[in-house]
Amino acid sequence: MIKFARNIALLAAVFSFSASAQTVQVRTLDQAGAESVLQAAKENARKRNAPSAIAVVDFAGDLLAFERMDGVRSASAELAIEKGRTAARLQRPTQEVEDSINHGRTAFVTAGIMSLRGGVPIFVNGKVVGAVGVAGRNKETDAGIAKEAADVVSSAAVANEP
Repeated sequence: MIKFARNIALLAAVFSFSASAQTVQVRTLDQAGAESVLQAAKENARKRNAPSAIAVVDFAGDLLAFERMDGVRSASAELAIEKGRTAARLQRPTQEVEDSINHGRTAFVTAGIMSLRGGVPIFVNGKVVGAVGVAGRNKETDAGIAKEAADVVSSAAVANEP
């Protein structure tokens, strides 16, 4: 009987711990968030008169939303997707990869990743939830459009925090 009571007490102690201490909350970029990023990038590209291919991916680099605007080169479609994928998986802008290569870190060239500016991760509470990749006019314009689009979700998430 004492053994049984001890086991019950042990189980009660284990189950009395807070459930939140036993779980991890993971934020993800949903379809609505991806569409917001895509819309922000399209508006920014139009303002700059810079037709672009725009890809929004989740944290693993899988495509959530895409648009190839009129007047952009067909090769830009794949470039945009790969820029977004690289930014999400490396959790940093592709501009940093390009800069690393330009400063002698040539191993990145053989890594099978996109090393062109225009991919920017999307952060929520310091965690990467996705990324946006832009390919169109030139590297500075692509990077600018992507950064402003990524900031739309990051800023909104901060504003919506309790």
